[in-house]
Amino acid sequence: MIEKARSEGLKVSADMYTYPAGSTGLDAAMPPWALDGGYDALYKRLQDPKERARIAQAVRTPSPEWENLYLAAGSPDRVLLVAFKNESLKPLTGKTLDAVAKERGKDPVETIMDLVLEDRSRVGTVYFMMSEDNIEKQIRRPWVSFGSDAGSMTPEGVFLKSSTHPRAYGNFARLLGHYVRDRKVIPLEEAIRRLTNLPAQNLGLAGRGSLREGMFADVVVFDPAKIEDHATFEKPHQFSTGVRDVFVNGVQVLKDGEHTGAKPGRALWGQGRME
Repeated sequence: MIEKARSEGLKVSADMYTYPAGSTGLDAAMPPWALDGGYDALYKRLQDPKERARIAQAVRTPSPEWENLYLAAGSPDRVLLVAFKNESLKPLTGKTLDAVAKERGKDPVETIMDLVLEDRSRVGTVYFMMSEDNIEKQIRRPWVSFGSDAGSMTPEGVFLKSSTHPRAYGNFARLLGHYVRDRKVIPLEEAIRRLTNLPAQNLGLAGRGSLREGMFADVVVFDPAKIEDHATFEKPHQFSTGVRDVFVNGVQVLKDGEHTGAKPGRALWGQGRME
């Protein structure tokens, strides 16, 4: 569909992360109408036997009207629980839905609803539902750029109270190391274009995305032979290696792999800014 739209002159692009699993909440296994009115309304429905049964039936039933990530994953052992708010539930972090359901002696769908209700949150969840063949197929598309789709984290302090998706730490290094250097899916130069110039153009970020006179000096110096991701689904809180120096707006913020303490960044506004 995107190729067809582009051939007709429409400006359509996409972005991706380089992992075989997505991450969102357990609420992504529930029908959209279950959240009508917000999360408080959802919690009330989950406590109403009639509404709860209706939600459970929808979770178990394929539908062309909404994307059910529980069914997309294929089985409860491909659903990984990674983030809870409730301290009493945090020991479940890093376990599969299948394992937790068996521990509790309950059906996986009932467990989904129980956990959301007990945690009073969407419950951070990883769904294994992509294939490596498709990942490489997408990487080869010249109009696809790359984004981590995750917040910036560090492997210390409060961040360690929850698990996360490895994309938060390793997405870009994984592209350059695993898919470019090792798998040779695309050339290094093309990968760099799609990490820099392409997203800057798509987002309308003037003066960014290229190494040219007159542009802002945003520079990353890395060793293509050594760059590597270390974050895994089992142990995601691990920095990548192989990046030596980083300059932001001409100021060095990473030197020989260590932060300099400088904070020269600024907010960037694209074409969609609302005045």
